[in-house]
Amino acid sequence: MHSLLRRKDINRITEHEEGRRLVPTLSWPHLVALGIGAIVGTGIYTLIGVGAEKAGPAVLLSFLIAGVVCACAALAYAELSTMMPAAGSAYTYSYAALGEGLAWIIGWSLILEYSLVVSTVAVGWSGYFAGFLQWMQHQTGWAVALPHALAAGPHAGGIINLPAVVIVFVVAGALMAGTRESATINAFLVVFKLIALAIFVAVAMPAFNSDNLHPFMPYGFPKAMGADGVERGVMAAAAIIFFAFYGFDAISTAAEETKNPGRDLSIGIIGSMIGCTLIYMLVAFAAVGAMNFGVFGKSAEPLALIMRELGHGTVALLIGIVAIIALPTVLLAFFYGQSRIFFVMSRDGLLPRGLSKVNARTGTPVAITAFTAVLVAALAGVARLDEIAALANAGTLAAFIAVGACLLVLRKREPNRPRSFRTPMAWLVGPLAILGCLYLFWSLPQKTQLWFLTWNTIGVVVYFVYARSHSMLARND
Repeated sequence: MHSLLRRKDINRITEHEEGRRLVPTLSWPHLVALGIGAIVGTGIYTLIGVGAEKAGPAVLLSFLIAGVVCACAALAYAELSTMMPAAGSAYTYSYAALGEGLAWIIGWSLILEYSLVVSTVAVGWSGYFAGFLQWMQHQTGWAVALPHALAAGPHAGGIINLPAVVIVFVVAGALMAGTRESATINAFLVVFKLIALAIFVAVAMPAFNSDNLHPFMPYGFPKAMGADGVERGVMAAAAIIFFAFYGFDAISTAAEETKNPGRDLSIGIIGSMIGCTLIYMLVAFAAVGAMNFGVFGKSAEPLALIMRELGHGTVALLIGIVAIIALPTVLLAFFYGQSRIFFVMSRDGLLPRGLSKVNARTGTPVAITAFTAVLVAALAGVARLDEIAALANAGTLAAFIAVGACLLVLRKREPNRPRSFRTPMAWLVGPLAILGCLYLFWSLPQKTQLWFLTWNTIGVVVYFVYARSHSMLARND
């Protein structure tokens, strides 16, 4: 069982062989845009409806709780990423602080997280795209709408969600072209996304009606099973819309490709987190104040629906168009993170080493990006939004718990190691991140918890059958 405890040397964590080293091309504006691009997306454009259905107007509290837990995790990420500016995020930190066994579990959970996030966002994007095509058909009379069989997965009576599959491969192509190029396009699209949300708030606020906030907490605070078999409550909603807040962890996967990681990573992680929390609270308040949650709770495009119901069809169209154009920024950020997690685990030998080759011309891991595209496109083609979002949250919560633990372990084990960013009140922030994430995990649907445990049971088998003996640390023992 020695393999479970062997750790990477922090002093050599940024040393890599030629041909498997990522190229530093990013600065802090790219990272802030990457973070906002990842965070502000499907969560506010689509999952606000799912959250409102579970918590009613108290979805505002759900956003606040999820935001506080994420803020604690973000502070831990900021310290660890500047101290260990290597790709791999929570997986790499766990490898250095907690040992290979736990690192494998976290890496395996991150594979689940990023794969499902990309699939979820692709499905969310497809919903807006289908809505736009239907509007075009209504306005022009042209048969531009996709047949239902090609616009929805089997769960919704279709065959395959073709738009979701296509957008995954489009984003994969952009990432293969180069990291800096795709990050620049991302930054440009993020501006459009923020403008659209600002317009939504400006138009919805005058329609604010306090009656829409009563009863404020119709389903109570803790997770509870309703008569219809659906788990509801403030915490049940928080556990789902937690998905809307994370994304800053994708920034930490860019550590190896950052020009000045000691400064830029902390700016990117904390800056994007603070900005997005304020944006979310404003948009959620405007949404539940302008319309009863029962109207938009089941919609695949809740913000656009609210605008249409209020008689602002042009604004609804604008939000739909911006979602179509800008939601791929979320895809890009998480797809980027997924490919880097795969890449680092491959470079460490825990996954086949052949996947960790870097293209000499673009400086990107083309093979692993293509492999990731096939995996998530297959999932997006048949997946159901709410279920895969919840399962993605389980993987993220595991990673955040590990990062909180790594923060405390390294503060104890290596208190004098230089830290470009020091988490304030670390012995309060770390436990809050851990306990908050544990409570959110408990608040997930029981089916989600069982699927997550099943996934990691498979992961343990893969580790003992393949990864343990192929690990680069095993070869050096």
